[in-house]
Amino acid sequence: MKKILSVLLAVLLMFSAATAAFAADTADGAKQLQFREDGSFTILNICDIQDIYPMNETSHAFIEETLALYKPDLVILGGDNTVAPQAEKAQAIKEICDLFVDSGTYFTLVFGNHDEEQGVSKEDMFAYYLEYGGEYCLAYEADEALSGVGTHNLTILSSDGSRTAFNLYMFDSGAYANDENGNRVGYDCVHEDQLEWYKQTSAALAEENGGEVVPAMAFQHIIVQEVYDALFMESPVREGKTVQKYDEKSYTFLPKVANMVSGLLLEWPCPGYYNEGQLDVSAEVGDMVAIVNGHDHVNNFTVRRKGIDIVSTSGCTYHSYGKVVNRGCRVIVLNENEPRKYETFTYTMAEQALKKDSTLTQYGDINKPQAFFALLGGKILRAIVDIAGLLFFYVK
Repeated sequence: MKKILSVLLAVLLMFSAATAAFAADTADGAKQLQFREDGSFTILNICDIQDIYPMNETSHAFIEETLALYKPDLVILGGDNTVAPQAEKAQAIKEICDLFVDSGTYFTLVFGNHDEEQGVSKEDMFAYYLEYGGEYCLAYEADEALSGVGTHNLTILSSDGSRTAFNLYMFDSGAYANDENGNRVGYDCVHEDQLEWYKQTSAALAEENGGEVVPAMAFQHIIVQEVYDALFMESPVREGKTVQKYDEKSYTFLPKVANMVSGLLLEWPCPGYYNEGQLDVSAEVGDMVAIVNGHDHVNNFTVRRKGIDIVSTSGCTYHSYGKVVNRGCRVIVLNENEPRKYETFTYTMAEQALKKDSTLTQYGDINKPQAFFALLGGKILRAIVDIAGLLFFYVK
């Protein structure tokens, strides 16, 4: 009898765990995200895996172990998900999808600037994600007429299922920008037609919510251009190798450290060459809590501009460049009761490598001493940023 009761209890626990973050299926069979009974909703933002097929074993094991550790309600792939050659692109995407299907984890995605450089279109890749992700892939095309591929949103119901409590936007921020002569001049950005769709979507959700905007986060690959205003002082020198120029402004290498809410800045951010007004529009609409991006592999900072957090997620890759001090992913925990306040932190491969049951040190990319000193180094670097922020608090 005890054995039967134990089996029944296990089945019930499995069922409750599987449904904790979801309401019943919608009428069309789609899954509906929902806050857990404790008011939390956990997102794992994995950016710049940027690997071929098969994936690097350390990165693969890290994602697998992190999924088991945090049991996220949703994974959002932040672009540059795979750079596998054309002949192996489908297999590479299946390998990524299998991580989530095998763990029973729902996921969605955006594309980066490197995803389609191997001769497979974003349309075809999107179809692979939908095919291999099956019921666990929640991505869809909100409007095929929009710039890019795969711009969409996912709403999150309140824990009691009575209302839409939060909204997640996924924007295709494109790849590269060209000048009027067709010459490449830099990276792309979120375009005006996508922003118009965003305004309409936010307005529709607000109307359903009694006229009150639904708090939201946006996820995309390429960071917004205003990150330079938030992070760097303008330079009196307009041209030269010692400055970076965006939108007719030139910036020094000196960061406004007091503006860095958290994390580390270890390379120049790489926003779009043109700016079609995403941050301004988001501030005007009034729903946006944060805009989260990948792209800059060794940055994992949070800064605030116009009341919106600009959040950079470091790369989860051993195939492309990175630093042991912050290579990993980002955990975001939303709070239903205080939707504009959220918890976020970088979870690094170094942290996972130090866990007793981790397999990360078996593949030759990282060992225990490296992991230990990476964690220590990260804390020291952040302490330096905090001290500098106190000393230069007036530099905003």
